[in-house]
Order: sequence, then structure tokens, then C-alpha cells
Amino acid sequence: MSVQHPAFLPSPSLLVYTSHATPMLYLLQGDFGPFFPQIPTKVPLWLAVALKKRGKCTIRTPDWMTLDRLTQVLEAERESPREFQPLPFHYIEISKLLFDHARDDISDAYLVRSLIEDIRDVRFHKVESGLETISGRTHAVKLKNLSAMEVNIVRPFMVRTLQAFYKHDSPQMIQQADNTGSRATPVTDRGPRRDLRRR
Repeated sequence: MSVQHPAFLPSPSLLVYTSHATPMLYLLQGDFGPFFPQIPTKVPLWLAVALKKRGKCTIRTPDWMTLDRLTQVLEAERESPREFQPLPFHYIEISKLLFDHARDDISDAYLVRSLIEDIRDVRFHKVESGLETISGRTHAVKLKNLSAMEVNIVRPFMVRTLQAFYKHDSPQMIQQADNTGSRATPVTDRGPRRDLRRR
């Protein structure tokens, strides 16, 4: 699973707890802080990861990554074969970064990771099942609450499939092909024929 660098992801806000007082940080992306010990401070994902790498903070797990919430999402995904539960658009990438850099801050990390993988697999299966229902009469497909990773999987297949359907099932193209096939090759009129006689 390829995951972008956190600086290139739309950054959700996370709460971090620093162990030492830190003055305001003046960065190109904005001003953050000041930070006080054991007082939660809201920062973007990329900054939370950067501070964690330097051992300067702990990261509070997002509400959607709790064991109870993920269990509810998984059950709802399984019960609704045609619907996708709302999750952050980059839930796969965000969870991957937090497991890579802040695993010790995630309660029941093993179970949480297993649930996210199960949710991903169920959703991918629903995407594939939905694509199998596409027919030549399909002019649009609406898949609500897809994540970025799921959209990247669907997009190229959808484009190729719909283009193929439009190409082969378009009435205008079929009519054009019929007209072309039934059109007789014109004979050039070269005037009256003359009998060739020996002199």
C-alpha cells in the first residue's frame, strides 16, 4: 500500500500532548502553539508526525480510530452491501502513518489495525461487486463515501469500462456503422461506350 508523505496529504487536525513547554512555532504552513505540558494542542497531521519523530509529543488517537467506533463501522459495512460508511477521505493513509510513527499512542493497536484492514477489504469487495453491475445502459455511477485509495482503484477501471460501453452501444455510432456498411461503391460515369472494331 503506497502512502504519501504527510506534508502532501490534506492534513486533518490532531491533538498532541507535549512533555515540555514549547514556544510558538512560526512555520511556512502557519503558526502553531505555544505548547504546554499535558495540555492538548491541535496541530495538523504532518506536524504531529514530525514532533512525534523527535520524541517531543504523544498523539491522541482520532475518534474514528477507536476500537468501539471501528467495530461499529465494520458491522455497518457488512450489513449494507450497497452503502459505504463515512470515514475520513484519507483514512487508510492516516492510519498507516500513525501506525508507523505513533503505534505506542494507539490503544489496542493490534486490534485497531486488524479492524481497519477488515474494513478496507470489505469496502474493496463492495467496490468490485458494484463495478460488476455496470451495463451498457449505465450513464453515471454514484459511489458515496469512497476513500482516496478506493477512488484511485475505481477511476481507471470506470473510465475504460464506460468508454467501451459508449463506443459499442452508442446508437449514433451503430447507425453510422450500418450506413457505412450498406453504402454501395459508386460507379464513375465515363460516358457512352464505343465498340472497338478492327480496321
